[in-house]
Amino acid sequence: MATAFVTGATGLLGRHLVEWLVKQGWTVRALHRNPSDAAKLSAIGAEPFAGNLGNPAALRKGMAGADTVFHAAALFTMWAPVEDFETTNVEGTRNMLAAAQAEHVSSFVYISAAGVVMGDGKPMTDIAEDMPLAYPSWAPYLASKARAQKLVLDANRADGMRTAVILPPLIWGTGMPMLNILIEQVTAGSFAWPAGGNQSMSTAHVDNVCACAILAAERSLGGRAYFVTDGQSQSMRAVMTALVGTKGVEIKARNAPLGIAWFMARVMEFVWRAFRRSGEPPLTRQMLRMVGYDFTVSDRRAREELGYVPVTSWAQGLAAMRAGA
Repeated sequence: MATAFVTGATGLLGRHLVEWLVKQGWTVRALHRNPSDAAKLSAIGAEPFAGNLGNPAALRKGMAGADTVFHAAALFTMWAPVEDFETTNVEGTRNMLAAAQAEHVSSFVYISAAGVVMGDGKPMTDIAEDMPLAYPSWAPYLASKARAQKLVLDANRADGMRTAVILPPLIWGTGMPMLNILIEQVTAGSFAWPAGGNQSMSTAHVDNVCACAILAAERSLGGRAYFVTDGQSQSMRAVMTALVGTKGVEIKARNAPLGIAWFMARVMEFVWRAFRRSGEPPLTRQMLRMVGYDFTVSDRRAREELGYVPVTSWAQGLAAMRAGA
């Protein structure tokens, strides 16, 4: 019976990943920071391990005897100090790799983000994994994920630990936190369609990301990154309309020309930084870069090398969200 050590297990992806692994017969250990999360992890079949990404001793304890590490924990927000992203996403991943190597873990799978290849604003369609990583200073989340990804791929060893990186675009499914934020913006009248919402985008249901990650642990030769998608691309307008529609909400919003939106994002960032305002700006260049341009990816490599096929379709995922499953 294989043993996995999972980080980020209390988030949308990590929780589903634990459930997938348990159903497939894995023994699962899950890292958690808050004592209250221990019972939640036990309830879905995981063995809780208290600690954090900055505690090497706790990481080694959780990984001892494990076959595979699934590293899904990250600081994911559109607005935070750069050093916070670097500490959690980069140095945390460095600590994870060191612990896994010390404990002779066989396979290390890192959940990165498709946006690590996004640089200056421009349409990007049907892109593959050979696209260079980007490190824009105004997108610290994406830049930190790109730096962490490089660490993971560089740690691959033919005679030691195999590493793989999973690159999902928008992860969606029942319980997605972003949906509540979007609905709040829609109901408050603060949401607008950047570039009219007609730009194409790829999506990845949480079940599809989990399936691909497990395949990577079992079949990847190592040192490889894999885009994962639902197998179809849609407009941003179609995606967001369908997602909020599962909660009975209709989007009635104005269009925001991309140039104007980009200027406003810069202004808001300046105001928030200069006056040390609390919370996140309503709009940032990082968020606008992620949704304001055509961005579609190809999962051909995952299909050919891992045998990946989507396990949950767009229609099935929406139906589950409507049912609250």
